[in-house]
Order: sequence, then structure tokens, then C-alpha cells
Amino acid sequence: MGERRKKQYPDELRERAVRMVQESSEEYSSQWAAINSIAGKLGIGSGETLRKWVREAEAAQANSKSGKKGVSVDESPEVKRLRRENAELKRANEILKAAAGFFAAEFDRPRKY
Repeated sequence: MGERRKKQYPDELRERAVRMVQESSEEYSSQWAAINSIAGKLGIGSGETLRKWVREAEAAQANSKSGKKGVSVDESPEVKRLRRENAELKRANEILKAAAGFFAAEFDRPRKY
């Protein structure tokens, strides 16, 4: 399950495609138009794939400028899993709190013998 797919595109192609989008965005009506055009020229399956690479590069660049250490692409599935686990634990705590309140109320009631 934790197995990653083999990269379909080499890192050099990714870097070149991102650089081309960044350098030629002004020549197109929008960044999306530039992404679609460049993806087609370089034989990248879809514009969405290149858009994702561009966003990752922008995030990495912003983090390096601000000095922040961001979450790498490899860590993001782990972060998602931990967030789901955290939400599940919070729900379990709420259930336990409700049950504790219920049983505490049982002890406070006068008993009839």
C-alpha cells in the first residue's frame, strides 16, 4: 500500500517543463493556456499533470525564500493519514466523554432498594 508508482516522466523533463511555463506565461492569455500548450509540445499526458508540477515548484520556491521547511511530496500521504487518524481519535474521545457522562449520571441517581 505504501508503494509509490514509478515516475512516468524524468526529473529533467519536469524541471524543463516548469521552467518553460514560468518563462513564457506572459505570452499566453493565462497560465493555464501556457500549461496546456507546453504540455502538448513536450508530450506530457495532460495539462493537469504539468499544472501540478508547477504548483509544487511554486510552493518549494516560496518555502525556500521564506526559510520555512515545507512538507515534501513524499510526506503528504503520511500527513493525510495522520490527519484522518487524528479526526478518528477525536470522534472516539467524544464518544467516551458522552459515555462517561451517562454512567456518572447513573451513579448520582438515588437507588431504590
